[in-house]
Formats: sequence, structure tokens, C-alpha cells
Amino acid sequence: MEIDLKKVESIVDRSRREGGTLIDILQDVQAEYNYLPQPALIQVSKKLELPLINIYGIATFFKSFSLTPRGKHMLTVCLGTACHVRGGPRILEELERKLKIKAGQTTQDNLYTLETVNCLGCCAIGPIVVKDGEYFGQMTIAKTGSVLSRAQLASKAKRKKKSKK
Repeated sequence: MEIDLKKVESIVDRSRREGGTLIDILQDVQAEYNYLPQPALIQVSKKLELPLINIYGIATFFKSFSLTPRGKHMLTVCLGTACHVRGGPRILEELERKLKIKAGQTTQDNLYTLETVNCLGCCAIGPIVVKDGEYFGQMTIAKTGSVLSRAQLASKAKRKKKSKK
């Protein structure tokens, strides 16, 4: 993937005008590239005249940032106590099998990234799977296929919409 350093500069400039913080800038860069590429972080460091180690400190401290490419669709499986006892680990294993990846990895086609969390605070409806911010409660192994197919349908709809433009 080509990193457009002019685009990174415009993100920094816009954030400065709007009174944004380093975190705001990193969120915008990640929204643009789906992760924080090293050349972009170097450019942010130069534009803000901050040591690169400070930029990396923020980028690695917050779990919401990623230094490696992520998939178009984020799948998160809760493994907190309530979800664990209700089958969360089996749900995770099924998603890993279907996607042919392990937790923390991205599929080769960059369509999915699979992650785990220790608690989402939705214990009453666990086990929980979150796809792109949408919560799926009382998840079962049988329901994992429908979560994945919904993500694939959403991707197809976006591609179709872009091709019409």
C-alpha cells in the first residue's frame, strides 16, 4: 500500500486548525490507512516536531491503534468470565477455524481481523461477538456463519456502490 505523505500532512494541518491532539491525528491516520504505517508516523513526528518515540508511545499504549494492517471488518470475541463460561472460547475457536487465522491476526485477503477482549460489559447477553461495532449477543457456534456472511454482504454492497460512482 502506498502511503501518501501529503495526505498525512493535511491530516496533521487540519487537526492543528481544529485544536486536535496527537491522539486525534493518529485516529485520523488510522482511519485513512486502516492501521498506523511507519512512514506516516515519521511524517507526523516531523510535522509536530515531536520525537518519534513519543508517537510510538501513544500508538502502542492504546489498544485501539494498530501498527500492522487490519482487515476491513473487525471481529471481537469477549472472553470475560460470563462469556467464557457460556462458550466464548468455543465461539473463538469456530471463528478461527472458519477464517483460518488465530486471534490477533488478519486474513490474507485483508477482509477480517479477529481480536479478543477480557470484557465488554454485556455479561447478561454473553457470549458476545462484536463486528465493526455491532454487538451480537447470545452467540452460538451456529450463528458465527451469519455474522461472517453479513460482513461479506456489507463489503459487496460497498464495492457495488463505489463502482456506480
